[in-house]
Amino acid sequence: MKRNWSLGVLILGAVVLLTGPAVPRPAFQFTTFDFPGAVRTQGDGINPGGEIVGHYTDTAGKEHGFLLSGGNFTSIDYPAAIYTDARGISPGGDIVGTFRNAPGGPPNWHGYLLSHGIFSEVQVPGYLGTIAQRITPTGDIYGCSHDYDFMSNMRGFVRDAAGQYTVFDVPSTMHNGATPDGRIIAGLYNDMTTGLTHGYLLVNGDFEPFDVPDSNFTQGWDMNPSGQVVGQYRDDNGKFHGFLLSGGVFTAIDPAGAIASAAVGINPAGDIVGYYVDSSGKTHGFLRGRAE
Repeated sequence: MKRNWSLGVLILGAVVLLTGPAVPRPAFQFTTFDFPGAVRTQGDGINPGGEIVGHYTDTAGKEHGFLLSGGNFTSIDYPAAIYTDARGISPGGDIVGTFRNAPGGPPNWHGYLLSHGIFSEVQVPGYLGTIAQRITPTGDIYGCSHDYDFMSNMRGFVRDAAGQYTVFDVPSTMHNGATPDGRIIAGLYNDMTTGLTHGYLLVNGDFEPFDVPDSNFTQGWDMNPSGQVVGQYRDDNGKFHGFLLSGGVFTAIDPAGAIASAAVGINPAGDIVGYYVDSSGKTHGFLRGRAE
């Protein structure tokens, strides 16, 4: 890790209920954040203590991971990598993400675990590439494995705290979040027949696809212990939005002024992180938390 920076914030927007009757709900507020000097910033994961991980692009076009903790940014770079991101963070501060040490496609993508300042590689045996997406309080790591493409041979996986891998034998799946006991897993998959992307829940081993109503593209990106799911969808006008699925109800997650957005991480309190694109085309990270 390197470079600590202080955080500047801006309060934004509100949420929109997509389906179901109007019901009382807590007030929320959006906070936008940008890694200092970055041309692009994306929030990817948040733990119970409110620490956020994600990735940013510097002015030279290089991608780095980051940790935002206590209002300060720390850059994360896997040793000798040309690309690093940070996707998930545990309650104890262990971070998972991906790195590349050579240009190119899926065979050059590898997962990592950063624990107590030490990097170790996360690589599914028998596959060329691995994306490490999420880490649970018990140390289980979720993500997907690849060979020569990102979809047709993609497989969701879980690596338990003992380092044992279990690969989900359904094509084009990516495990992106789970309840702490692993009983329910949320993710995304691509239907190779239609080319459409859908979300899914894996409940006690049963595969249950889902789509945001009237959407032609849905991705599930994380799940908290209560079973709330966040992700991204595209409406019938072609606009991308974040979403929260809670109690069977979908809620759009869009910071004010966003022309596109995605909700990528959620913690036990229901705080949500993600990213949005403003009217000038710049991408920012956001946090949707409870209003004070």
